[in-house]
Amino acid sequence: TFRNHTRAQQAPSGRAVDGARLVAELGSIDDARLALLFAPPSPDLERLVATVDAALGAVPMIGCTTAGLVDSAGRVDAAAQLVVIGGTGIDAAIASADIDEVGSRGAGAVVAEAVRGLELRAHSVLLVLSEGLHADLSEIVRGAYGVTGSTVPLVGGCAGDDSAMAETWQFADGRVGTGLVVGAVITSDQPMGIGVSHGWTPVGTPVLVTGSAGAEILTIDDRPALDVYLEILGVDRPFDDPGDFARFAQTRPLGLRVRGGAQVRFVAGADLDRRTLEFLVPVHEGELVWVMSGDDASILDATGVAAREAVAQLGGLEPMGVIAFDCVARRAVLGDPALGAEIARVRDAVGDAVIGGFYTYGEIARHGGSLGFHHQTMVVLGLA
Repeated sequence: TFRNHTRAQQAPSGRAVDGARLVAELGSIDDARLALLFAPPSPDLERLVATVDAALGAVPMIGCTTAGLVDSAGRVDAAAQLVVIGGTGIDAAIASADIDEVGSRGAGAVVAEAVRGLELRAHSVLLVLSEGLHADLSEIVRGAYGVTGSTVPLVGGCAGDDSAMAETWQFADGRVGTGLVVGAVITSDQPMGIGVSHGWTPVGTPVLVTGSAGAEILTIDDRPALDVYLEILGVDRPFDDPGDFARFAQTRPLGLRVRGGAQVRFVAGADLDRRTLEFLVPVHEGELVWVMSGDDASILDATGVAAREAVAQLGGLEPMGVIAFDCVARRAVLGDPALGAEIARVRDAVGDAVIGGFYTYGEIARHGGSLGFHHQTMVVLGLA
């Protein structure tokens, strides 16, 4: 018998969502401590968030828009998902910050301050949901780490907009905004586990970023970045269409060399005339990087590894639920018909536990140290 619980309810796609009904279908929420709302962008978003928040009453809620939903039945295009975490021996508090007002690092720090508002139990985690298109996510993680130190691990993901890559939305306290970082500290008597795996393999040896500007790598080893990237992959054909190159790069990300392995960065495109590589977040001059490759099999294997890793940290207890933060680029590589196979890998690890989560524009997972932002990675939070 477990004192805590996780419950999730999804609204079918193709219709406006009744927020009050979505909450009611979860059953009693008397012992709920935190709610997470994930939904694709829609004209009804503000109404959805407001009605769910009102129906939850005093239960704090955060959430964001997505590039697809993760749930037990593989209903990736459902209209909304509401996850409630609660029970005895568990507490939560939420916070939000505007990146334009305080900067990326400042936003991470503001959200992490929620930790100071709770009496922490034996196990704690800071769950972060962020704008991911225009912010420096590594700085958000560093800002949070500056407040929590190594005592509270971070987990979460970046909001999406159904792959339009234009604007994402975040919500807290019943309000919807853009350019925000929202977060929740969860503290519990029971263990929580974080699993991280990406399934990408380095090609060749590390190379050095010798020139960068913003989210663009100009040179690698003092040569045009695109030329070095293609040379490492053994590709000698020209790319005349930026879209053709972007599709090619989906399964060939860059890996930043860090202690214990590599953190993956999605190659978003290239300037074919200037021979540069384009990313969603900065890759700084002086970084050692690998070109990486993978396929359907390695991605599915990584899903299983992340789920098992999260469960293994629960001290032998059965998971009551898991929340998955899965990169939209992994969804694109697998293709929607194969997403059921990915859920099956999670199910193999977690049994009958609730599965929730969403497809992200970047993943957050930090066990130790100030680094913890990822792309094209599966991150799983397990709760006992």
